[in-house]
Amino acid sequence: MLILTRKESERIYLGDDIVLTIVRVGTDKVRIGVEAPSDVRVLRLELSEPDDRSTIDGEFDRPRPLGVKQAKEQPRRRAA
Repeated sequence: MLILTRKESERIYLGDDIVLTIVRVGTDKVRIGVEAPSDVRVLRLELSEPDDRSTIDGEFDRPRPLGVKQAKEQPRRRAA
C-alpha cells in the first residue's frame, strides 16, 4: 500500500485519466474529489455488500457491485 501525505487542493493522479483532489481536511475526516471517466466504477467500501472472502495481509476486500448477492457456502461436515 502506498501512503501519501497531501494538503488541500493537491492532486494525486492514478494512471492517465483518474485524478483525486484533496478538497478539504478536517479534524476527523478528509473530503476527496474523484475525476474519472464514466466507464470507471467508483464505490465507497461501506456501501458495497461485504465480501465473504477473508482479507489477505491486511488488505481490504474488493467491493462487489451493489445488489449482487454472493451464494453462501454450505457448512462442511466432518468425517466421523
